[in-house]
Amino acid sequence: MVIHVEIRLLGIFQRISGKKRFQMKLEEPATIRKVIIKLMEKFPSEFKQVLVDSQVDDLRPNALILVEGKDISALQGLETEVKDAEEIVLVPIVHGG
Repeated sequence: MVIHVEIRLLGIFQRISGKKRFQMKLEEPATIRKVIIKLMEKFPSEFKQVLVDSQVDDLRPNALILVEGKDISALQGLETEVKDAEEIVLVPIVHGG
């Protein structure tokens, strides 16, 4: 079955993609991992460079990812299932030094 989720991109993710909000189709069972993979396929390579920390090759370190307002780290992380019509928000995390 196909579901539709609402994706909202903030900060640099919005700038790179040129989109603030859009719908994405996913096959069930849909997870945050699948959403991230589709986003990296959809947008320029710069999107992946900003999203994925190349030192650890992990999808999460450079973004706070929310599903229906809840941080995925408080859920099942990248394996968090998403349902039809849910909102997923990617918030960039700024590192300083």
